[in-house]
Amino acid sequence: MIRLALALAAAGVLAGCGGTRYATITTPAGEELMLLGHDPVAYFTMGKAVRGDPKHKVTLPDRTYYFASDQHRRLFEANPAKYEPQYGGFCSNGSPFGIKLGSDPTEWEIVDGRLFIFGDIVGHSKWALDPAFNIRYADEMWPKVKDMGRRSATLHYWSNHVPWYRTSRSLTEEWNAKHPDKPVSFDPGGFLNNIIFKYPGWRAREGFGQPALGAVGIDPCPPACPGTESQPYQPAWNRALVFPARR
Repeated sequence: MIRLALALAAAGVLAGCGGTRYATITTPAGEELMLLGHDPVAYFTMGKAVRGDPKHKVTLPDRTYYFASDQHRRLFEANPAKYEPQYGGFCSNGSPFGIKLGSDPTEWEIVDGRLFIFGDIVGHSKWALDPAFNIRYADEMWPKVKDMGRRSATLHYWSNHVPWYRTSRSLTEEWNAKHPDKPVSFDPGGFLNNIIFKYPGWRAREGFGQPALGAVGIDPCPPACPGTESQPYQPAWNRALVFPARR
């Protein structure tokens, strides 16, 4: 009840400022930067999360991408839909439920030629329990929330669950039953931080519970050096056993 009251109060306060439609952060130049500056093409051509370079960029409505090379920039310009992350770059585990939260460019999958981004290793793991279910319902929800601000969409569907809603607890219990030797534990940073006070990708950028990635063109190099690979958070267990392939 306390969380619901906070959500409703926040909805009233934020009614006129719903946040970005995409999982972006604002650069000093005023760009709405996707993927903390990581190159969306590199996931497909290199199989890695690679930081782009502000010298090679493409700006679309409400979002800008950086690329590791001019070749990657040209590939993207020729077919942006092929390389853009699904669901505005928000966590693909929340997308089936209308939730627009989280974005960690080191947590990703390519399924049937589509790039899926997750908010953290927990969201990635829970999504992997049933990718087909998550993709099906996220595809259904995205047209409904695409043009909504991230805060307004999240607050609406957090307060008005879709019929197929899964609680975080139920997903955790299912994960633990299937992977008792691979527990996933991660502090998401708090309800108010994720919806109101912070921006998409803040935990990955700032290093909340994991090594800081920084944001290319905003934060110091290292770590945010153009052209460098970003490593995902490594739990004690072997993540390759759970995410064996990304294509």
